[in-house]
Amino acid sequence: MPDQDDSLLLYLNEAIATTRNKEDLFRSVTEKLRLIFPFDAITILTLDAEHQYRRIFLRDYLGEVLLPSQAGSKPLGRMPIEGTPIEQFVRQPHLFQYDLEELLTTYPQYLPFCALLERGMRYFVVVPLRTGGRLIGLLSLVARRQPTFSPNDIDLLEKIGSLVAVAVTNTMAFEDIARREQEKSMQLALNNALLSIKERGELFRTIATEISQVVPCDYFGVRVRKSNSPVRALAEFNRQPDGSFAPLDASRHDELPQWAAAQETVLELFAAPGVYVGSDFEELARRYELLRFIREERGTQSLLCTPLKTGEEPVVALILASRQPFAFTEENLELIQTLVPQVRLAIQNVLAFEQIEALRTQLERERTYLIDEINTTAASRLDDFVGGSARMQQVYTRLSQVAPTDTTVLITGETGTGKELVARALHNLSPRRERALIKLNCAALPAQLIESELFGHEKGAFTGAHDRRIGKFELADGGTIFLDEVGELPLDLQAKLLRVLQEKEFERIGGRRVIQTDVRVITATNRVLEEEVAAGRFRADLYYRLNVFPIRLPALRERPEDVEALMRHFLERFTKQMGKPVRGLRERDLRALQQYGWPGNVRELEHVVEQAVIVSQGPFLEFQGFAAAAQTAPATAETGGPLKTLKDQERDHILTALYRTGGRVSGPNGAAQLLGINPKTLEARMKKLGIQRTVEVRGQ
Repeated sequence: MPDQDDSLLLYLNEAIATTRNKEDLFRSVTEKLRLIFPFDAITILTLDAEHQYRRIFLRDYLGEVLLPSQAGSKPLGRMPIEGTPIEQFVRQPHLFQYDLEELLTTYPQYLPFCALLERGMRYFVVVPLRTGGRLIGLLSLVARRQPTFSPNDIDLLEKIGSLVAVAVTNTMAFEDIARREQEKSMQLALNNALLSIKERGELFRTIATEISQVVPCDYFGVRVRKSNSPVRALAEFNRQPDGSFAPLDASRHDELPQWAAAQETVLELFAAPGVYVGSDFEELARRYELLRFIREERGTQSLLCTPLKTGEEPVVALILASRQPFAFTEENLELIQTLVPQVRLAIQNVLAFEQIEALRTQLERERTYLIDEINTTAASRLDDFVGGSARMQQVYTRLSQVAPTDTTVLITGETGTGKELVARALHNLSPRRERALIKLNCAALPAQLIESELFGHEKGAFTGAHDRRIGKFELADGGTIFLDEVGELPLDLQAKLLRVLQEKEFERIGGRRVIQTDVRVITATNRVLEEEVAAGRFRADLYYRLNVFPIRLPALRERPEDVEALMRHFLERFTKQMGKPVRGLRERDLRALQQYGWPGNVRELEHVVEQAVIVSQGPFLEFQGFAAAAQTAPATAETGGPLKTLKDQERDHILTALYRTGGRVSGPNGAAQLLGINPKTLEARMKKLGIQRTVEVRGQ
């Protein structure tokens, strides 16, 4: 039937010349071939230039024969022909018919042929595909019944083979051009993203989207592990039904109890490039618990991974996963590896941007904090301390000994003795002086807010947490934190503070991330912590952690020889600040100041001098408001009368303050402010001394 043969060849030649779509072209070829030759399946393989590797270009199972893809072997990527029947087919220069049973005697383990034979397929016809005298592939026709070919049929099939070879070559060229254009487009998009996007989530979402257009995937992730640190995800996204990528829920692995250990184990797999599909992935799922989990819970069946850094710390890997059983090929891996420099640069840039932003934010916070501190800070060096008594010389010695170290210091002493001053000196004389000194008064906040102040909180962690808050410990990283009135901490927060001291890490309220901290801790209290421990109000283990190097500040009444120097120091400061004339100090007033018990210590003396500078009119300082409390004791002593006990003097002094403030304890004009102590501390002392503000003030 020469005319029919010529018509078929003409049709195929025209189809090859006009059809660019691979599927349409080879559907036409298949339909025309079946009109002449009965077969049940068709496969077209392409070969590399050296005939070492093959690739499945087209596979079509017709009629009732539907075979599982590849029968468990590798997918549509390059596969070696060594040890396969393809070696025999390549050596045959012309069309040749084979019996599958005979082939299997030579290649008994070749799974595709085993699967075909199980489904009743018996006969195999292989047509060489040549163009320009070069073998570029093989056309295979498989049938249940043995075909009968005349010499004309064989000649026609070989001519068709030449036309199909041209079609395959053209199609591969078009596909290669399209793929290269797509790859260039992807690389350009990645470069643009790298230059324009600074935020981690948006940058990696863009990278995932662009890669998925060329290498379709359901999961995109970048994981990193530094030396002696757990594995963490820099980015993890899942493909959504609309094709977009969304961040993965951090709690998705809660069902896997040993998630951290499983992630550590599988990281060894990601340290080398690889494609794992079909039976290879199944084997890995048996070996690695994490892969078994994502296969069973997420339907993952294919994996592609490549390290972004080789033989270096930290270990960084890019991972793609898919629910399709043969989603990735070696060519996909080669393409992804060409993107490694860009993705690695993206990671370096985004981490650098984040570090810069974190440092900028921290510096801005420190700047704001320190500006406020500068406006309210008194002395902060040893030279600025006033008082040369023996008691204070002991303090200076201990302060100089411990300041250059990172040792935890516990400062004890009554209210107003200068505990914060010592804390500042410890910081400014230490190697950490270039970083911030962050302070927190543990008695100044409600218990429920102290934890947030110390450790910070995430947005939405509790009612009212509208934004993320950076805690004092995070802000003090690299510097010093000063916890005043540490004895006021609730027991539950004492346990959390102990963890920070022991492990140097914490978590924000509502957060999952463990934050490392390098902070020197200085604490202060006016309580006797040994008594608090004995009473069960303070943890013994925390006390021993804080009391590494104690510094006790003496009360002012224990060093009366320092009163004159302190008073003249404050007098000089307030006279300059207020623009007041310099006034003299009467000897009797100085003696009264020296012999007074000073329950409010140095802070009280400071306030007394400040008031005297304000109210004095003549050539001498007037201590009118202080006379009732400060000048009674010297008069009694001079006349030989009995001295009041310190307790009675403290009681009288508090009553005087309450009388002057009309019984008001707290607030801007309260007795606590006048005495320079915390309102809660004043109320506790009033209760201890039996002072009833409504009755006693009237009596006074």
